[in-house]
Amino acid sequence: MKKILISIAFLGILSTSVEAQENISFNQLLKEITSVAPAQAPEPVTGKSTLSAAEDGRYWVTVKALDKYARTRLLEAGLDIVEIGKDSVSGFAGPHTMGQLSSRAFEVKNRITFAEYVARQSRDFPAVDAAYHNYKETTDLLKEMAAKNSDIASLFSIGRTVEGRDIWCLRINSSARGEEASSKPGALYLGNVHAREHLANEVPLLLAAWLLDHRNDAEIKAYISKLDIYVIPMGNPDGVEYDIKGGNYQYHRKNMSVNPDKSRGVDLNRNFDSWWCEAGASTYPGSDTYCGPKAFSEPESQALKKFIEARKNLKTHISYHSYAGEILYPWGGNDADVPDAKDRQVFEKVGAAMGKLTGYRSYKSSEMYIATGDSCDWAYAAAGIFAFTFELEGRGFYPGAAILTKAVTNNIKAAVHLLSVTDNPYKAI
Repeated sequence: MKKILISIAFLGILSTSVEAQENISFNQLLKEITSVAPAQAPEPVTGKSTLSAAEDGRYWVTVKALDKYARTRLLEAGLDIVEIGKDSVSGFAGPHTMGQLSSRAFEVKNRITFAEYVARQSRDFPAVDAAYHNYKETTDLLKEMAAKNSDIASLFSIGRTVEGRDIWCLRINSSARGEEASSKPGALYLGNVHAREHLANEVPLLLAAWLLDHRNDAEIKAYISKLDIYVIPMGNPDGVEYDIKGGNYQYHRKNMSVNPDKSRGVDLNRNFDSWWCEAGASTYPGSDTYCGPKAFSEPESQALKKFIEARKNLKTHISYHSYAGEILYPWGGNDADVPDAKDRQVFEKVGAAMGKLTGYRSYKSSEMYIATGDSCDWAYAAAGIFAFTFELEGRGFYPGAAILTKAVTNNIKAAVHLLSVTDNPYKAI
């Protein structure tokens, strides 16, 4: 895939299409990457996946589900729930899950093959979606940001993936670099844990660019001085690269571990040690919600675990996903509310405030369905971090480049609001 490679010389930001410009603003950068001409990349082959329909074996199904308990049972059967309607859900089901749906008391209202589903989607990648950043381009951008803002920014790897790629973290801190300890209150922004959710890379990546672009604004300067800010835009690099393999989307969710049955991948957001592999997760390796052989079985989830455990100063956290236009907070793996009343108020108040800035609905995650092994549940339970899952907007996993301006702009507002309470989250109540 060919994209505009934007090297940030913040602040002189250069791109292959704006090489004559210097000190380009964040707004110019956003405009540039959302107006990529289709001629800059080959046209995708509409409706064609790297795998044939027979090889892929998945279906897009709509199944009757009247409440969150029915949705939870479908997750356990292996259904990858993508869309939730009033009395049904839709999502991807492999051969094993199709067998589960047939053998149990589930009412399948509609089904089409994966190939049919893909053919119906508007898939602009790689031409129009050339604005999105693959692993190398994301890495190059992060390196440029750190190099051009070396007095406050540094870059380090929190660990390596199954296939050996570094998981990069950009740190913004006026007094500490790399992996040095800091007593300043910390905020963590994590993206792209699920491979096909590429918008979840763009939002934190451009958040980092925006913070550095606005580093001398009074409000942002104060946050950089007083806080310890971490941005990990791509938590699942292997899965991301596989999902865009060959210039055609694969609708791949998981990492790239090889399972005993030769299927690929573990759902990283079912692999954390928070009610691991109980409700709302699948034990079948071929399922998109496969929880793995044990909690923290994957190098990617292990890296995040070690990163969080080593930083006792972390107070707030957003994990970006897509798509739904929702802000979720613990618990996701249990029906109960978090036991501490003040903490519950913080989640409600801060979530609601960020919801107003994004237009997203904010609510307890398990109201949607119960899903165990969730990273934000674990971050709150293990480290006391006020952790929010953002399900970004859009009508599909591949919403096109036109959505970037609105999604990035509104989510930066929410991310900055989170910074405003990171020093003391309880001041929100």
